[in-house]
Amino acid sequence: MKVEVIRAWPRRFETAALVLAEGATVAQAVAAAGFDDDSDSVAYAVFGLRADADTVLREGDRVELLRPLQIDPKEARRRRAEDRPLKKK
Repeated sequence: MKVEVIRAWPRRFETAALVLAEGATVAQAVAAAGFDDDSDSVAYAVFGLRADADTVLREGDRVELLRPLQIDPKEARRRRAEDRPLKKK
């Protein structure tokens, strides 16, 4: 089966297209892509949905290596809102 493994950083990414045996897991796909030594990864996802290392993959799946958040999403929104000028009516 064909799957894709992707890892990303700000402003760049790496991807690997693989052909694996039926029943392959997320961990096997990450290892086959050569990304198993990525110490920055904290979790995995398949098409954006959180997955465990032992999750069985299906044809066409995209495995994503997830990194820790750099800032709390609520705090990032607060900062963006503070930077915007107020609209006058």
